[in-house]
Amino acid sequence: MLPALAGLGLAIQFLTRIPLPVMIDWNGANRRWAARCYPLVGLLIGVLLAVAAALTSALPTPIQALALLTLWVALSGGLHLDGVMDLADALGSNAPLERRWQIMKDPQVGSFGVLALVFLLAWKAVLLWWWLTTDGALLWLVVVPALARASAVTLLIGVPAARPEGLAHSWQQGLGWHDLVLALVPLLVVISAGLLLTPDGTNVAGLVGVLLASGGFTWVFARGMIRAFHGINGDMLGSAIEGGELWLLMCVSSWWWFATG
Repeated sequence: MLPALAGLGLAIQFLTRIPLPVMIDWNGANRRWAARCYPLVGLLIGVLLAVAAALTSALPTPIQALALLTLWVALSGGLHLDGVMDLADALGSNAPLERRWQIMKDPQVGSFGVLALVFLLAWKAVLLWWWLTTDGALLWLVVVPALARASAVTLLIGVPAARPEGLAHSWQQGLGWHDLVLALVPLLVVISAGLLLTPDGTNVAGLVGVLLASGGFTWVFARGMIRAFHGINGDMLGSAIEGGELWLLMCVSSWWWFATG
């Protein structure tokens, strides 16, 4: 199998619960291509969400929003939400660094993790509910998951792993900034297509704003993790994906309210 196809399959297997009937080797070439395919997997998730939104358009909007959120969680198997809970428990403890690491590794979920999960899903559901009543929602459903996963690639390349034995450290091996450029190619193609389909300029400005918002979130998240943990790990990457999706949903909703209000 070509390394690019193997990497795409590895990224799908790692980031989603979409079943693939093949076993893919974990080696340097496949791993690097898998990291490059993170945004492409986000586009796949976004397309599936957009198709589901189109198929369920006859449902009442609250039910449709909840169905889409359920699919969104199911596609990733809750993997990233687990990272959100672990990180919330660690940060909420206000404990010394080593104790925060112990809390993050603890399989038990604490009160901060439960609160983070509840509020994250509640905000996503409400924003989806409102979002589905606007024009252009399907385009944003495709773009947002891809941008959030591009942020994860940026963190892998730009922020050192906090622990040399962790999952993030394994993914970082051999990665460089040129890999981020390759990862962004399919995303830029989709965004360019979206720009061509919106001659009125409303989505043009919105897409540019979302790109800036995504970059700003990534920078702030990276600074926060370096300050709190001196680096990143797998839980933080999952948290960045979930947090990035929620942040972009908020930004798109705010922009659309401002542009059409």
